[in-house]
Amino acid sequence: MTTFDQVVPITNEVLSAHRDKIAPLEWLVINRDLNGRVRFIAPEQAGEHEVRRADIEAVYQALSERLVPHAYPTDSGILYEASRELACQGATHYLLDGLDTVWVVDRLATEANWAHIAPETVGVPRIVFFSIKGGVGRSTALAATAWSLAQAGKRVLVLDLDLESPGLSSALLPPERQPMYGITDWLVEDLVGNGDVVLDSMVATSNLSHDGEIHVVPAHGAEHGEYIAKLGRVWMPKLHADGRRETWSARLERLLQALEARVRPDVVLIDSRSGIDEIASACITDMGANLILLFALEGEQTWNGYRMLFEQWQRAGVAEQIRERLQVVGAVVPELDRVEYLEGLREHSYEVFGVTLYDDIAPATPDTVGPKEVDGKRTWQVGSLVEGWNFDEADEGAPHHPWAVNWHRSFAGLRSLQGRLAVIDTQEVKAIFGPLLEGVNHVAEVTRQA
Repeated sequence: MTTFDQVVPITNEVLSAHRDKIAPLEWLVINRDLNGRVRFIAPEQAGEHEVRRADIEAVYQALSERLVPHAYPTDSGILYEASRELACQGATHYLLDGLDTVWVVDRLATEANWAHIAPETVGVPRIVFFSIKGGVGRSTALAATAWSLAQAGKRVLVLDLDLESPGLSSALLPPERQPMYGITDWLVEDLVGNGDVVLDSMVATSNLSHDGEIHVVPAHGAEHGEYIAKLGRVWMPKLHADGRRETWSARLERLLQALEARVRPDVVLIDSRSGIDEIASACITDMGANLILLFALEGEQTWNGYRMLFEQWQRAGVAEQIRERLQVVGAVVPELDRVEYLEGLREHSYEVFGVTLYDDIAPATPDTVGPKEVDGKRTWQVGSLVEGWNFDEADEGAPHHPWAVNWHRSFAGLRSLQGRLAVIDTQEVKAIFGPLLEGVNHVAEVTRQA
């Protein structure tokens, strides 16, 4: 019996062995449904052609016998459609490795789509704070970054998109400054065309703004109301009067654009939900992030999680679209043995990047110029010829090389962070968050100048 993980490799094997039968087809879709069962979707013209129809049926018969129980019987396992676009219908899809006319389409119960990467936004830089696991100090680091940017005179827009575990706003806003509404309120109201009613009452200015300004959009308002009931509806698609269906991540992008138009920030900081779920997918792949900070603790759970995510991008053929935006952050680096801890973190980070995202290129030669920026992107250059995207393990400019955030007892909890940031000085913040702040500021400046 075949298991789910064997479906794609076996499909690739069977179709590769029958290239002569599928070669005449303009396209072929391998449709994997919600239950994990496979069907073919082929062009209508092929279904009307006696020989090609027979070939499709023969290939599917061979495949279905190998995929039991993850395939339908031949008489119900082949569908015909006018175009590949209609066959995909917006679902997650990617080319089957080695077969440039065969697409795998995954029908998922949710609309999370890690295989669709939106282009980088132009103008105001968007920076996402993400982690595979919770409890890594991600939200604290974001609050400190917002504080530092405001100290430098920047206008910062902060979004708390950790909707299932909100709390960032309490670090940047005292209770009396909490706005009436939050992101969940807008997403629910937008479903019934009422989003504009709450839009002007969901942004508050932090008392920590200093020379610049920190504008905070919380997950929920001062009165959270029926938060759980609202949370169950935020990722609903919106059906417009003209029949158009707008996904929840597209609605979220529309909200962000409206907020940027009102606040006119110099930089946008987004606190993502940890883990590989709907919200994280939207924050990382759908909102045009210019920099995605991957918070990491040294440990097997962290690197197994990032490896799974990177392999998904590699499998879907989209790794090159997102890898240059990634940067590992060494979260809550312990006070003792910091050097050894960071060396271990860097070693394991390099291992994961090396087998999933980095190009397999020849070792550096004496003519190597070294890592540099080409059109604002980090790359490895040999002489004047760019050979590929790869970095030495010890390269401090590499995305796998962690920007350290040092653990400090005064930053151990969001509840006390509001008061702590109100009295802390710049040198203390730099001592804890220095590499992170320098990196974020550099990317923000490069993005705005591009």
